[in-house]
Amino acid sequence: MISLKHIVKVFHPGEINEVIALADVSLDFNKGEFVVLVGANGSGKTTLLNIIEGAEFPTSGTVEINGTEVTALPEYKRSQWIARVFQNPHHGTAPELSILDNFRLAALRTQRKTLHIGTTVAFKKEVRQKIATLGMGLERKLSQPMGNLSGGQRQALTLLMSVMDKTDILLLDEPTAALDPKSALVVLKLAEQLNKELGITTILITHNLKDANLYGSRLIQFQEGKIIRDISGEEKTKLMLQDIYGWFG
Repeated sequence: MISLKHIVKVFHPGEINEVIALADVSLDFNKGEFVVLVGANGSGKTTLLNIIEGAEFPTSGTVEINGTEVTALPEYKRSQWIARVFQNPHHGTAPELSILDNFRLAALRTQRKTLHIGTTVAFKKEVRQKIATLGMGLERKLSQPMGNLSGGQRQALTLLMSVMDKTDILLLDEPTAALDPKSALVVLKLAEQLNKELGITTILITHNLKDANLYGSRLIQFQEGKIIRDISGEEKTKLMLQDIYGWFG
């Protein structure tokens, strides 16, 4: 599904402020996995997501998606496989447009833009049904501007919109960091549901160690650009929260 081989990423090489963000990282992510990444700030987590998405290119190493090498492929050409939700709830939506119009744009993420989609009764019904699963009552407010919503509402809708068009990989870059606990729970439960129902390979970055323990089928810890733990299967299931806290003690 995703194969990273000997990834090195150096910022400002040869300069006094040189930073080795990733140091010879090799990882494979299987189809349908829900992987959680933890580590201190600057440990390489977000850089890894950027390299998968194509927002950054590795200094050396290779990236493959579905058996195709994409190492030098720019971000927009990888959008056929990848959707991403960021930490800031305001990122990735158009605040002046209505909820329905935002969903319309999301449904056309990798397609040729037309005036047809989003104007049909069937599309509006589909959007209402999807939004109703959030339990926020927003399915009755499709004409409301996205900018009028709370951060939690907006982030939950952003996550739903990320899978309106076909996608194989969902990158979640601290999507709950700016949310209240109730909204964070809605977003993470939704991510878990989408992963299971759609079989989307999901990679979540979080600093919330409780969430790292509760969610995902695999847990990877980064430190100074290297992988120091990679736990999955029964080992992940049996992992206790105090064990994870101990990693950072």
